[in-house]
Amino acid sequence: MDIALLIKAVILGIVEGLTEFLPVSSTGHLILAGDLLDFTDEKAKLFSIVIQVGAILAVCWEYRRKLAAVICGLHRDAQARKFVMNLVVAFMPLAMLGLAFGKQIKAVLFKPIPVALAFIIGAFIIIWAEKREHKIRVHDVDDLTVLDALKLGIAQAFALIPGTSRSGATIIGGLLFGLSRKTATEFSFFLAIPTLVVASLYDLYKHRDLLHGESDVLLFAVGLIASFVSAIIAVKGLLRYISQHNFIIFAWYRIVFGIVVLVTAYTGLVQWTVG
Repeated sequence: MDIALLIKAVILGIVEGLTEFLPVSSTGHLILAGDLLDFTDEKAKLFSIVIQVGAILAVCWEYRRKLAAVICGLHRDAQARKFVMNLVVAFMPLAMLGLAFGKQIKAVLFKPIPVALAFIIGAFIIIWAEKREHKIRVHDVDDLTVLDALKLGIAQAFALIPGTSRSGATIIGGLLFGLSRKTATEFSFFLAIPTLVVASLYDLYKHRDLLHGESDVLLFAVGLIASFVSAIIAVKGLLRYISQHNFIIFAWYRIVFGIVVLVTAYTGLVQWTVG
């Protein structure tokens, strides 16, 4: 097995885990990191999607008691069934739009320059959302209605644009719709479970011909483990952070990051993929 390739897998796994649940776009970071590491072929794109499962396992572990209670209570607990229904409803907008336009979006927007622009535009949306007066009416994920779930699902669908951030779109949408920061953040965690698992399994099945032998199994396993460990750190850190702070720091990070990509592309300092 190529050691250099394994190192790339570790780096990309860490990038995925640290950014998946922060409002900074894991897809955007993976596109840029892959470009820098010269890991951009079709197998690399599949790898970047599949390692999301590692981040999802981190959420499942962090919320294992909540998820176990929901699973065990499905046949007798109306609240558990409502929770699952909300996830299904919120998942549908992105799933339908992804199936309809996913190929076109990947062909046009999965490049560093469009990602950098999405980083900056998304940052100003975060700042605008945080500067508005928050009127909180939902303090717990169990209090969400089906309509709330649908609106959050529509917000998440904007993440089809790489660089937007799936978690960021869901969280900021939640703030605009009257959710507390903790509720919006936790629902984005839970919504990631069906969203990313289905996306990963679908791409893995569709591109299964790209996988060959034990070396690929090892490559993907290393990425999954790195993603799992770093995602646990990110989830715990984000929950602590939002208990006393807003999301504006992530907006400034997005602006700086996006400007760096644009400047290095314009000056030729980094030979980003042209898109």
